[in-house]
Amino acid sequence: MGLDYRTAFERAPVGLVLSRQRLIVDCNEQLLQMFGAQREQLIGQSFAMLYPSPAEFEHTGQRIVAMLDAQGYYADDRVMRRVGSQELFWCHVTGRALDPQDPHAEGIWSFEDLSQRRRLTAELTAREREIAALLIEGLTSKLIGRRLNISPRTVDVYRARLMKKYKAATTPELINKLLA
Repeated sequence: MGLDYRTAFERAPVGLVLSRQRLIVDCNEQLLQMFGAQREQLIGQSFAMLYPSPAEFEHTGQRIVAMLDAQGYYADDRVMRRVGSQELFWCHVTGRALDPQDPHAEGIWSFEDLSQRRRLTAELTAREREIAALLIEGLTSKLIGRRLNISPRTVDVYRARLMKKYKAATTPELINKLLA
């Protein structure tokens, strides 16, 4: 087998997806394994099926548009959902919109399963998952509030809930437990 672009796409050590209007146009074997899916289940389908809830799919789409850099790049850690088992897991997602002026028109996305290093150890709501991911990025309540279009006080309420669920006394301890 010769080395070509298709082989590189299929054999990449991370899940890869080509998208158009937030639909999966193509994906590699690593992505299928990560999400416990068959190719026929994903091709032509919305990314929404890989999210824990429709609201998280919508919020992430809005966040991508707002946070793209000048070259159209975006990256974050988020909770995703396996197709087969419905299991939730942490995933690092990096992507590039081919046209930064129309972020969802066409894109290239990579997915890295973080579940071996970071486990979900508590039942979290969609908003708690969003806030946990942004806390891990090191954002303050004020910055999280701006990103999610909620007040910093609301962020603090959710942070307190997370601290209780994870039995953490401080925010750094919470972040360490989220990363553990």
